[in-house]
Amino acid sequence: MAVYECLSDIASKIIANKDFLTELDREIGDSDHGINLSRGFTAVLEKVNKDEQDIGVSLKKAGMTLLSTVGGASGPLYGTAYMEAAKVLSGKTELNAQDFLAALDAAIAGIQKRGKAVKGEKTMLDAIIPAREAYAHELDNNASLINALEAAIKAAREGVEYTKTIIATKGRASYLGERSIGHQDPGATSSTFTLEAILDYLKGKA
Repeated sequence: MAVYECLSDIASKIIANKDFLTELDREIGDSDHGINLSRGFTAVLEKVNKDEQDIGVSLKKAGMTLLSTVGGASGPLYGTAYMEAAKVLSGKTELNAQDFLAALDAAIAGIQKRGKAVKGEKTMLDAIIPAREAYAHELDNNASLINALEAAIKAAREGVEYTKTIIATKGRASYLGERSIGHQDPGATSSTFTLEAILDYLKGKA
């Protein structure tokens, strides 16, 4: 797995949707989610070694870069997710379906610890946790990595829709109270874009 290429696809997806993510954030946050993430992933592509084969090394570098370049809550959350995933993928140059599940679990645990959030609070976890559950369910039924990831993305998209129906209790959006209902969470959206970019990358390689 050429990690740099995959990170490049994620960056392209985030940058292409920068204005959309920023507009979502304008409705319930600081109006900077897309701008900040685009800046962060642009920096990631400058910092990560294109020829690095160790997935863990590349993800750790990506996480550290996101932590230092992305403002607001997104930097610590995304940075932590990548760095925690890096720990379980350290030394690996190829990724199988179980590796990806382990990386998802580590990323989720890192986000929960850093953000002190759980599912149902209108955060990125409302997309990522259902995605993880759907992915694991497919693996239990002997699905391939790509098929399991397709199921994960379907669940993540449903999770994004779910965020429109609930009150935000974390971050700046929590100040809006019931007025946050009707708006989808930017972090849940950007994390779904991340999964979509990974799937597109894997399909391109298949």
